[in-house]
Amino acid sequence: MVDLNDISVFVKVAQFESFSRAAHALGMPVSTVSRKVSALEDQLGVTLLQRTTRKLTLTVQGRAYYNQCSEPLSHLFDAERVLTQTQKEPEGLLKISVPVILGQEPFYEFLSAFLKTYPRIEVDLFVTNLFLDLIAENVDVGIRFGELRDSTIVTQTVGKSVRYVVATPEYLKGRSSPVKPEDLKDHQCILLNGRNNEAEWHLVNGRKSVKLHVSGPLSSRDFQSISAFTYRGHGIGLLPSTYCDEQIRRGELVRLLPDWSSPEIFVHAVYPTRRYLPAKLQVFLNELKGWKSPLWIPLR
Repeated sequence: MVDLNDISVFVKVAQFESFSRAAHALGMPVSTVSRKVSALEDQLGVTLLQRTTRKLTLTVQGRAYYNQCSEPLSHLFDAERVLTQTQKEPEGLLKISVPVILGQEPFYEFLSAFLKTYPRIEVDLFVTNLFLDLIAENVDVGIRFGELRDSTIVTQTVGKSVRYVVATPEYLKGRSSPVKPEDLKDHQCILLNGRNNEAEWHLVNGRKSVKLHVSGPLSSRDFQSISAFTYRGHGIGLLPSTYCDEQIRRGELVRLLPDWSSPEIFVHAVYPTRRYLPAKLQVFLNELKGWKSPLWIPLR
């Protein structure tokens, strides 16, 4: 098999009609250039160049070989430059997978700002609760909440979330406030991903941990809906702190069972490999880590 490097050296010598000038352009010693051309001639079994003390010329076979090789070689180098440029410049198609809980207006605003900042990047967005096989589906990056099952993917933790038990003063009027987690069973609760309007809530207090079934009038797949109906007094919600801290401060919500909360839930950006990370993915990860998401607290 002919060495492609030897062909590229021969093409350069033919273009310059000089070993020394070709060597200078390639950043190689003249002896190396001469040796590579000789090796190519030995492989092909033909003389490509006529060498004299004064002049270097292509043989008939050398001219024919040069004409056949120079253009494909130029296309190959162009392709290499395109790939290299893509790695360095943020451009091209970026496939992103996010869970349904994230497919809401705040994330769309973030993505819109990202696309305006990097107009040469295009996005193909998958909004699904399925854990897509990133490699099989050719997905560049996914955002995932909680414990990760696949140990083969690369992970960057971008934030964490903790959820509080909250309700409006309107909802609590005329009702007994829960004093222990089990009391929540006697209340209307607003549910995330509830099945038949029932769900399991996991609460912790230091080393204490309890899981209990709650029920209520409304179940949804996103915190926009859950928070909206909690704010309107339809029941008790288990909301991310970012959705209720300000409302608690203003007295619009009351934090119930203040010693209890959800366990910390970490948010991850996952992607297939850390080798040769393209610029389009690198800038997305940087922007994601700097985004003030309503669903998590950025890690510092």
